[in-house]
Amino acid sequence: MAPAERYGPQYGPDITFLGVPRCTWPDPSTYGDADVVILGAPFDGGTSNRPGTRFGPQYIRKSCSLPHDGSRPSLALRVDGLQGDLTVYDAGDVEMYSGDAERSVRDLREAVHAITRGGAIPLVLGGDHTIAWPDAAGVADHLGAGRVSMIHFDAHADTGDVEFGSLIGHGQPMRRLIESGAVRGDRFLQIGLRGYWPGPETLAWMARQGMRSYEMTEITARGLDACLDEAFRTAVDGCDAVFLSVDIDVCDPGHAPGTGTPEPGGLTGRQLLDAVRRVAYELPVAGVDIVEVSPPYDHADITSSLANRVVLEALSGLARRRHDERHGTTWDPRRPLLDDR
Repeated sequence: MAPAERYGPQYGPDITFLGVPRCTWPDPSTYGDADVVILGAPFDGGTSNRPGTRFGPQYIRKSCSLPHDGSRPSLALRVDGLQGDLTVYDAGDVEMYSGDAERSVRDLREAVHAITRGGAIPLVLGGDHTIAWPDAAGVADHLGAGRVSMIHFDAHADTGDVEFGSLIGHGQPMRRLIESGAVRGDRFLQIGLRGYWPGPETLAWMARQGMRSYEMTEITARGLDACLDEAFRTAVDGCDAVFLSVDIDVCDPGHAPGTGTPEPGGLTGRQLLDAVRRVAYELPVAGVDIVEVSPPYDHADITSSLANRVVLEALSGLARRRHDERHGTTWDPRRPLLDDR
């Protein structure tokens, strides 16, 4: 079956994200009123360590103990990120084949571009981080090359060149985005890096592009909010929109064990959720992806549950931004709206 004809997850039950309505990405009439369209990208053909992220989309969609009724009012933000304050659809999964990375990347980019051209924000459930290349490039295909900046949460820079004889993989998408011109290197902000890769040659390439990386030692010393404040100023300087890419391994493995390349010493789950909320509320977000959830390594669904909440925090932040734009109000995303009761 051709990618344009298929609805539903490739590797699991035919479900939508917590029960939101379905749509079909090649047919804009099915999501003409959408603010956000969720899209699955079940691909792990770019994985260099532990596989299994092809099962990520279905687990992210369903990992919640509350009823799957297409509604999630946020306690802190006093908006519903799935209905009422925001209109959200789920377009199912793009068909992606681990044995054909080039085709998979091409088809996903086409789907993301179609959704963006239709006026909605694509929110892509991965899959390994290979998909960030077609995700952000698909948005830039509509909004303009170099007009979209990147906020990238990750333990790893993902700026490798040729890995395992291929230009396509989960350690290389950010390099492909910059080299293609889709995203400017000097508007590429990375949050949470740590560990023992990449080496000097790749770091030198990153410096030549003007990339800004906030390693965990700096985040610990300065505070995450201070680093985000600085990154946000850069992200909107000369760009029209922001793409948010969240690799779940930005969190410490104690908070996200079910991932392909765990790296100790990362953010807490709470820090990530608060940061995503801020990005979605404070910045002109044009696209989002959440990647590297590997259910086979996920004890007690800890990681898929966190990823589900990352999606909900992004949607709630977007919903609150829309609410405040309509009503001429403002809100500090670091403080709950408990006095609205």
